[in-house]
Amino acid sequence: MNWRNSTDRYGSLSIGLHWLVLLLFVGVYACIELRDFFPKGSDPREALKTWHFMLGLSVLVLGLLRLMLHLTAVVPRIEPNPPQWQRRSARLMHLALYALMIGMPLAGWLLLSAAGKPIPFFGLQLPALIAESKSVASLIKEVHETVGTVGYFLIALHAAAALFHHYFVRDNTLRRMLPSRD
Repeated sequence: MNWRNSTDRYGSLSIGLHWLVLLLFVGVYACIELRDFFPKGSDPREALKTWHFMLGLSVLVLGLLRLMLHLTAVVPRIEPNPPQWQRRSARLMHLALYALMIGMPLAGWLLLSAAGKPIPFFGLQLPALIAESKSVASLIKEVHETVGTVGYFLIALHAAAALFHHYFVRDNTLRRMLPSRD
């Protein structure tokens, strides 16, 4: 398989980044949901929060890489060509997903900064982006949690649309993003 996109399908780089970001999202969400099974201040709870931060920042790095790739590479065509409303809906969904991939980790980084907490990233301590402020931290936390909930629905809707196109419309929308069987 070619690592670069073609007019017919995504290349292995785009495909690999797409599925790796999905796995990271699963990890990010799992860490934050599983932490509630442990008492506040316990080592397992703190470890899950740390992994949530680090995996979230990994989503940021790969999300930026995906965005650069998306802006510079060819996008494979969908056959047969979908109606205009579906193309517009897809663009809006992808915009929302890129905002999720980039905005949520940045909000988490801002939240930790405003809370005066360290920002761990696989052995590194990243710098604070803003000064400590409990009121700002509280606001960012509320936004971060709300958008995190919206993220569940965005990801589910994206997956449902791909499956709808594959099984009902029977176009190549999903096949373009699956690894080649060559």
